[in-house]
Order: sequence, then C-alpha cells, then structure tokens
Amino acid sequence: MTRGNQRELARVKNQKKQQEIQRKKAANDKTSNKGMSLEQRKQRDADLMREKQKKAHGKEESSTS
Repeated sequence: MTRGNQRELARVKNQKKQQEIQRKKAANDKTSNKGMSLEQRKQRDADLMREKQKKAHGKEESSTS
C-alpha cells in the first residue's frame, strides 16, 4: 500500500514540475507565437487591445444612450 502512495506522490510532484516548466516557456516557443518576431507579436497584441477597447467603448456609448 505504501508503494502505491509513493507513486502517486511522485506523479503529482512530476506533474507540478511539468506545469512549472510549461509556464516558464519562452514566449516565442509557444504555438500561437511560432514564426513571429517580437515586433510582430507586439503589433498583433496592440491591434487586439484596440479592438477590445473599441468594443468596450461601443457598449459604453449604447448603454448611456
């Protein structure tokens, strides 16, 4: 019984370790950023943020009218 518990604890520890590695992965290694330079990523993110702000501003205008 003890050995089963050791395996379970080791499995959980390894899973946490893998998640930590995945979290620390460099931005250009992530699948959504493949083949993009830093400038391209910044531009894409800025465009997305502008769209999001436009949408929020549009909702704000329609709710106050």
